[in-house]
Amino acid sequence: MNRIVCTAIVLTFTLSAGHAFAQDAAKGKQLFTDQKCTLCHSAAGQGNKKGPIEDAAKLSAADIRAWITDAPTMAAKAKADRKPPMKAYTDLSKEDVDSLVAYIQSLKK
Repeated sequence: MNRIVCTAIVLTFTLSAGHAFAQDAAKGKQLFTDQKCTLCHSAAGQGNKKGPIEDAAKLSAADIRAWITDAPTMAAKAKADRKPPMKAYTDLSKEDVDSLVAYIQSLKK
């Protein structure tokens, strides 16, 4: 009986986490558009082809978050010399950054 209850709890948590991720990714996709990220990046073939965001989808969530909130440090760390350099988006809420991270991770091939 305990195994059934534990399995049900794990399944419920997994399904709700997947649903939350999908909602966050949808919000992140809208933020990606609203923040005009496509001026420098492309996603799913739309936007600036010089900065495909699908490349970032391979990074960890922490690294994606760092690229969004502290791009100059991440660029120096990666020895990335893109012109113009990406700015740090420090004015976004944690929830917005989490949504952008979820969207970018959803593009993983």
